[in-house]
Amino acid sequence: MESSPVSNRFTSPDRSKFGLWYHPLYTDGIHPEARFPRDRYQLLLDRLNASDVQQRITLHRPEPIGRDLLLLAHDADYVDRFLAGELTDKEEKRIGLTPWTPSMIQRTRVLMSGAVEATEHVLKHGGVAGNMAGGTHHAHRNFGSGYCVFNDLAVCARHALEHLGVERVAVVDLDVHQGDGTATILANEPRACTISVHCSTNFPFRKSVSDHDLPVAPGSGDEVYLDTVREALDICTAFKPDLILYQAGVDGLEADALGKLNVSREGMRQRNHLVFEAAGDVPLVVFMGGGYAKPIDASLDSFFDLFSDAATWNRID
Repeated sequence: MESSPVSNRFTSPDRSKFGLWYHPLYTDGIHPEARFPRDRYQLLLDRLNASDVQQRITLHRPEPIGRDLLLLAHDADYVDRFLAGELTDKEEKRIGLTPWTPSMIQRTRVLMSGAVEATEHVLKHGGVAGNMAGGTHHAHRNFGSGYCVFNDLAVCARHALEHLGVERVAVVDLDVHQGDGTATILANEPRACTISVHCSTNFPFRKSVSDHDLPVAPGSGDEVYLDTVREALDICTAFKPDLILYQAGVDGLEADALGKLNVSREGMRQRNHLVFEAAGDVPLVVFMGGGYAKPIDASLDSFFDLFSDAATWNRID
């Protein structure tokens, strides 16, 4: 990977900066012919490097996740067959990202670990941390779907509850698509609260049941969307979590090819500020989520806002 102001700090110990996890395989592990905007990760990194915000970021490079952590949220048969490269063609097509590259397994392992390491970091040091990928909320316990192999939100929630001393975790999913996999995996976990704000008529067309589902009608725009986000954050605050996992997809933008909510860039930025304000002193992990504008620039604008504002809001004692 070419050196850059941010990527040169992979080993920086400065904990006063916003910890952001990134790996070149986030882009390079997806085939150029896949129906997925794989370049968004590298393009976003380039934007961050070219801005003043890079001075407030420490970039970390994740190591591949281990099987044991994946088993916190997924069946052993599914995990083992994926890691061995033995999923069926039908299973791969349901996930998407096809044609798969030889690096797909390693890409998935480092992407998942980016979320786990960000969670461990924020629970140790406080403030805000993020993974510049992920938010893989369509992965269920024994199958993947909608560009999601394993569910990083569910794995991080279970890891925090079982191993990191967390008693209550809230998943605040503001992607335009419902967090159906997260809802099913954590359905019987009373220490986790799943909250999903999503377009009522978008994928997945057969919705799961979150602890709190707040569907928004297509074409609603900023005012209705932000009012619904406020309602979701009131629910989150009432749950009194020790950790918040924030799925921050920007596919609700009016320019997005897969979203229908017609949210403006400024509306999306206000959404993020509402989340940061509501979190207060509660450790917060940002998961990148969806963003599929054509051209991709509108998604990149909002992703840049997301991570640059997270770096500003980050507070570490």
